[in-house]
Amino acid sequence: MNLTDDQIKDLALSTQKELGKLKFNQIAQKLQHYDVMGKIMKKDKVQFDSGNGIQRNIMVDNSGAARNTGLYAKDAVNVADVMKQMNIPWRHTTTNYAFERREMAMNRGASRIVNLMKVRRTDAFLALIELMEKNFWGAPVDSQDTLTPFGVRYWLNKNAAVGGNGVSYAGFDSDCPDYEANGPGGLSHPKWHNFTGQYASVSKNSLVALMRRTHRMIKFESPVDVPDYRKGKGQQYRIYTDLATVEAIEKIGESQNENLGRDLAPYDDSMTFRRHPIVWCPQLDPDNENEGEPVNVEGDIYFINFAWFYPVFLKGEYLREAEPKLAPDQHTVFVNHIDLTWNILCTDLRRQAVLWKAPA
Repeated sequence: MNLTDDQIKDLALSTQKELGKLKFNQIAQKLQHYDVMGKIMKKDKVQFDSGNGIQRNIMVDNSGAARNTGLYAKDAVNVADVMKQMNIPWRHTTTNYAFERREMAMNRGASRIVNLMKVRRTDAFLALIELMEKNFWGAPVDSQDTLTPFGVRYWLNKNAAVGGNGVSYAGFDSDCPDYEANGPGGLSHPKWHNFTGQYASVSKNSLVALMRRTHRMIKFESPVDVPDYRKGKGQQYRIYTDLATVEAIEKIGESQNENLGRDLAPYDDSMTFRRHPIVWCPQLDPDNENEGEPVNVEGDIYFINFAWFYPVFLKGEYLREAEPKLAPDQHTVFVNHIDLTWNILCTDLRRQAVLWKAPA
């Protein structure tokens, strides 16, 4: 019996339900691991929004209403505008997979059809994850780029001076016309800068000393209970760098411990700084540069607090997988599209940092 187009659609939809979590033996992925996407794409971590863009109100100052006073003193009420607004646009990302009507006919039997669909669907999701990981660590290429999401290099910028001195890259993001003057998200304020610093070498006297200063300066704790957009605890702070820098840091760890036992590499993938994981990020390695992206430089170290640095997705457009449709001009080909509308948001730059190694 020949399968009709409607029957093929129904079969594809029912097969999708059986695929479950993406588990598949493959050697197609380019990077060893996708640390960021593996953490922030979990349903209990992502945040959803609506509207034409992503908007947040940021409290940048206080009114100075508090004062010392005497008996029977007259009141002095001071109402000030302590809020500023930031806006970033949505970005749209898509992936797809396809199958041919005759492939379905040749793969009769539930298990064979599931295998065919699993391969195609895994391929589509792997391409999506790789692109999103690249987007997370990147930035719009120039002022004409209205497609690329606002990644780490959009929000966090280098400066040789130690302190809250992050400055913006010129030309990024045409949707925020005030970016160059006002900073990421179009927000202008002296406190709206990430922490920066430059070190001479991966050593305790240089890098580790700067990391200590950085950790102290970006660890803001509010004296009052203020509801925030992010809740929950866990490993929200993570420190990312390239492979060569991670290996150099591991050597520091080994050199200060004389009781290493019989483990030849006791600190591999387990280095921490004040209990925060130090993570090798393959996307930051110099040999993983992408055309049009800022060049990866060995020695860049990012302190990222995911409580204030996270993706936002448009409601109803989070990994939306449509039913298969016939491809135009290919009457035997069915295509499945997976779409998401999103962007990456930072609501507190002072809690983020980037350190970089001085040129030799």
